[in-house]
Amino acid sequence: MTARKRATSEAASTTTAAAAAKPLTTDPPMAPSKAGQILKVSLIFFVPYLYLILSHYNIEPDLKRSILINAAVSSAGFFLTLALIPVASRYLLRRNLFGYDINKKGTPQGSVKVPESLGIAVGIVFLVLAILFQYFNFTADSIWLVEYNAALASICFMMLLGFVDDVLDVPWRVKLALPSIAALPLLMAYAGHTTIIIPKPLIPYVGLEILDLGWIYKLYMWLLAIFCTNSINIHAGLNGLEVGQTVVISSAILVHNVIQIGVSSDPEYKQAHAFSIYLVQPLFATSLALLSYNWYPSSVFVGDTYTYFAGMTMAVAGILGHFSETLLIFFLPQVLNFLLSLPQLSGYIPCPRHRLPRFDPQTGLLTGTNDGTLVNLFLRQFGRMSEKSLCILLLVFQLCCHRPSAAASVSCLDGYSLVGTNETATLENLLTVGGSSSVVFIKVQDYLIAQVCCIF
Repeated sequence: MTARKRATSEAASTTTAAAAAKPLTTDPPMAPSKAGQILKVSLIFFVPYLYLILSHYNIEPDLKRSILINAAVSSAGFFLTLALIPVASRYLLRRNLFGYDINKKGTPQGSVKVPESLGIAVGIVFLVLAILFQYFNFTADSIWLVEYNAALASICFMMLLGFVDDVLDVPWRVKLALPSIAALPLLMAYAGHTTIIIPKPLIPYVGLEILDLGWIYKLYMWLLAIFCTNSINIHAGLNGLEVGQTVVISSAILVHNVIQIGVSSDPEYKQAHAFSIYLVQPLFATSLALLSYNWYPSSVFVGDTYTYFAGMTMAVAGILGHFSETLLIFFLPQVLNFLLSLPQLSGYIPCPRHRLPRFDPQTGLLTGTNDGTLVNLFLRQFGRMSEKSLCILLLVFQLCCHRPSAAASVSCLDGYSLVGTNETATLENLLTVGGSSSVVFIKVQDYLIAQVCCIF
């Protein structure tokens, strides 16, 4: 839920009448994108990411080729999204799909009409890229084709439901149920494992090394899809926060997948993680383009269209990539935000329409309220700060929370064989043979934290 206030019906009718009396060329000028700044930050991620793929790991040529083709297609999607957003913005303004930035109320920027629901442009480009990529990677009898198309169906369904929410302003209780409908195609087509590996300390008590959960595992996946989709929508309210957290999480997912492909010798396991890469790379690229316009001060609002679309895409990537348990580690700040929000979402404590901090137009700073969100918690703990500084702090926190995932991405492979060795992939061996990628991941995080604070 973005920090915007939708135009009322009276204001919309007034705008419509004014638009009819004026030529269409009077649309407010589109603020230039911040693509230069965004690309500077993204290069900090791309250099080690490509190093892991091209040099650090001995990935099979066909698999590497598919990943690089997908990366090239995604790069084209970045520039296509950059060009499409201004066009979509003008059209949405003419259709009165705009809002006002609540966190700038009382300032000249607070009275500017900001087009919303720009997630529809990102979602369209993503779906086009994902569909075209099938030509380069999948054959008619591919075992992945059914699950891949089911994943796209769930993502498309969720994107359309999000756009309906932006237009009709669906009550929040109904919003919680929307992902449960969109996840059905994915669950019906899922043909992967439904087992979990019992941690070694618990094996003597359980008596099993592998436990088949059956329908309980599918129930977990269904709930995971609901949580991931709504968690991005709930952890919002600042310029750049919704897209920023998606970029950070998707970058962690990409590095995690490359690590798994590099250290595993199981072809099916590698294909599952490559499948996740094929979905997340286009999401990462198109989200970077959207962030170029959504970063503070935002010239577009992403709307529930984007938050639902991004959350469902990452949930699908985790489920079909067979790391749905690890995915929750990447969503640690979202889990914390959900726990803080639970009393208000459940109705135990009154829940206002916008659970946003208070904005002081005299100082331009935000002050935390008693609403249960991570945004307000940070303001209460660290004091008043600007919207831009708060967003950077929250994204750095998101990045720091991925440190445990670097170790988890190694430890979860316990029992698999290392590529090119006869040793078992225990945590100790992985830290020696393949663990350097995790060290690179953590070093990239440290460097990225410093660069983000300097660039922005």
